[in-house]
Amino acid sequence: MEKERQVLVIFPHPDDEAFGVSGTISTHINSGTPVTYACLTLGEMGRNLGNPPFATRESLPKIRKQELQKAANAMGIKDLRMMGYRDKTLEFENDEKLANMVTDLIEELDPSLIITFYPEYSVHPDHEATARAVVRAVRRLPKASRPKLHCVAFSKNCEEELGKPDILHDISPVKDQKLDTLRAHISQTAWMLQEMEEKLKNQDPETLKWLTIERFWSYQWENDQVE
Repeated sequence: MEKERQVLVIFPHPDDEAFGVSGTISTHINSGTPVTYACLTLGEMGRNLGNPPFATRESLPKIRKQELQKAANAMGIKDLRMMGYRDKTLEFENDEKLANMVTDLIEELDPSLIITFYPEYSVHPDHEATARAVVRAVRRLPKASRPKLHCVAFSKNCEEELGKPDILHDISPVKDQKLDTLRAHISQTAWMLQEMEEKLKNQDPETLKWLTIERFWSYQWENDQVE
């Protein structure tokens, strides 16, 4: 993995980082690269309230904030930013306003790499709004001074239209940190952790691959269609 000057991670929800990026984050931090994680919301509209319920709509934001802080600790993140937007409303925010927020972060931090979702290939409206804002902000910069933009995509058509991911990180050395990050978001991940950990005990190859390889697409500016 290339040594970076500064990494900026931008996602809309607590736990967005855990599934496909947390190992990459920990690897950068372990190599001495500063990482800032800007999480736009507290995921207060998360679907999982438990059965029987462990939370209400009023208490869930506090729970998820604590989980996000615990996840940041698991990854080694010292600079966690909670940006204060409301869950499931980012698609209604002014795109220019969101882009300005990203621009402010870029101007402050001067990242050599930004990690976020790939616009049009990240399914959730909040994911898409975040991705558009990041692309819009980076596009404003002269091409020679733009940070690299590594994107997560998981829509059904992403590989058909984008091709195979061009960045594969083997994060085997920090897989335990990745598991700890997933466990930190237990209110939302309990449903899958039990099944996943059983598969890991049985050395299920697909689960092991998912745990140890993180996939990204470099943003293709020549095909840029984000408005």
